[in-house]
Amino acid sequence: MKKIPLVAKILAGFVLGTAVGLAMSAWCAPETVKKVVPFVLPFGAVLVAMLKMVVYPVILFSLILGAASLPIRRSGKVGALVLAWYTGTSVFATVFGVAMAYLMNPKMEAAEKVAGAGIEGAKALAAGGAGAGSSFGAFVASLFQNPFAALASGQFLPIIVFAIAFGLAARWILDNSSTTDATRRAVTTLLDVCDGAQKISFKLIDCVVAYFPYGVAALSLVNFAENGALLFGPYARIVVCVMTGVAAMVLVVYPISIAVFCGENPYRVLLRLRQPILTAFVTRSSAATLPLSFKAMDELGVSRTLSSFSLPMGATVNMDGVCVHLPVFVILAANMFGHSLGALDVAMLCMMIMFASIGAGGVPGGSVFLLFMVLENMGLTPEQVSLVVALALGINPVLDMFETCCNVTGDNVCTYIVAHRCGLKEYDETT
Repeated sequence: MKKIPLVAKILAGFVLGTAVGLAMSAWCAPETVKKVVPFVLPFGAVLVAMLKMVVYPVILFSLILGAASLPIRRSGKVGALVLAWYTGTSVFATVFGVAMAYLMNPKMEAAEKVAGAGIEGAKALAAGGAGAGSSFGAFVASLFQNPFAALASGQFLPIIVFAIAFGLAARWILDNSSTTDATRRAVTTLLDVCDGAQKISFKLIDCVVAYFPYGVAALSLVNFAENGALLFGPYARIVVCVMTGVAAMVLVVYPISIAVFCGENPYRVLLRLRQPILTAFVTRSSAATLPLSFKAMDELGVSRTLSSFSLPMGATVNMDGVCVHLPVFVILAANMFGHSLGALDVAMLCMMIMFASIGAGGVPGGSVFLLFMVLENMGLTPEQVSLVVALALGINPVLDMFETCCNVTGDNVCTYIVAHRCGLKEYDETT
């Protein structure tokens, strides 16, 4: 088994799990599926749990070291370029997603029947505050929290803000000519501790990776056993629409970006990213895939100084897959309820989706919650919003796989391009 490449074993686990899951979905009674899934699910859930266990220390220590390793002036330039790239791709993905949705014109026959019991689940989410959009002031305030509380509750943005601020403060102390030798030694020692903690975290990742094929097989089986039949049912046009949009982003848009800005064969680069991309597809979590993205960037020669900032930031704010996914259900809602959208409405829709995508959070199913805000701002009634969200809940586990795959690919491609443009590549094995 050790002689078989890890990616081959992961693919084998995915294919096996998918085949068994589809077979169960097609030939087993729903009651049988419900009995089998609880026994299989823990083997997949533990993979996601282990990845999330290690991702928070990886983000914290990597961001501190990354922010402390660059001169403050240069780190600001690199950070601005990363954020500008993420913003640009999000704008493009949103416009592209809206165009794809209009082109393929998703519709739903007998929507109330298809939504079924999901309507109650959507109403429960709305009652729990999923649709309540916070003000801009509240969003800004939420970025500055007790870092230990943010770590405990898994809130990525406050962790990122604190870690970057901590690292920049450490760099300022080291570069300040008035800093005493004792203070400089203390700060250097603390950064060495962070470096050691980061290395230990990545060693833990190596241990988790050994379990990947088995966790992937379990996750694939559960996903397709519960939802596989929906691919060939009333959701077919919606699934094809999202899959086409994601495939165009991953196989056309991102490769063109690499070719133009790096002058390299883009598909050789994407081939080196196959492990985080496949992991994102199966786990449906940008956050859980971060450890594998770090390793892929290391293998591509991208400086940890950049990847330690760019990848965690991307897992939180760069949601190109969400920008492709959400317009499909918005246009579906417009078709269902005869809601006409003018040019200004479409422009506002694009802006709303782009900014809402930042709140997806890098966790499975995050985009469903954003539908409340987007649909409510379209002027739909609470009953209409609940119906569309219920439809989204029914197919979201499948669509979320493609969406997260697109998100993670965008994070890695952005990091690779910025590294190439800013001279932050240490070596290159793709040429």
